[in-house]
Amino acid sequence: MKYLLELGSFIAASTVFGLLMGYQPAQAQVAYGSYVGVGPTVGLTDGIQVGGVLAFRYKLLEAPISFRAQALIGQNTAVVPTVSYDLPLNWQTDAYLGAGLVLTGGDSASPVGNKISFALQPGVDYVVPNSNTVIFGNAIIAFDAYRDGGGAAVAVQGGVGLRF
Repeated sequence: MKYLLELGSFIAASTVFGLLMGYQPAQAQVAYGSYVGVGPTVGLTDGIQVGGVLAFRYKLLEAPISFRAQALIGQNTAVVPTVSYDLPLNWQTDAYLGAGLVLTGGDSASPVGNKISFALQPGVDYVVPNSNTVIFGNAIIAFDAYRDGGGAAVAVQGGVGLRF
């Protein structure tokens, strides 16, 4: 009987030790899925300008990198292509920082200026669990964005997207 108790204790200790040695903590991964979305945009410089945004994200699955493009439509239209580094916060949420260009033309200002300029784009993507819906929000900060006097332009946008 003593032999069976010692054998049982040894098996239990070995099992616990084996489980602990194979334990690896769960790690959040970048939210999968490219998407296209729509929503409002608000230009915060050169007067308040309200418009719409058409957003596109193409996610590279093997790297925390995404290609993004947004069309901001207000008094004038600007297209802002960026490349972003995505940082997973949890299974459904990514924070990101993108860098790219503001491409705009014409004399009137878009929500992010009226001149081709360098832009930074911090933002967040949230994937609604058990669906193909994405809720996104970001800001675009364009540097030297105005033809008359330079200066930075800032626009904030958000919306809802459909993953594909």
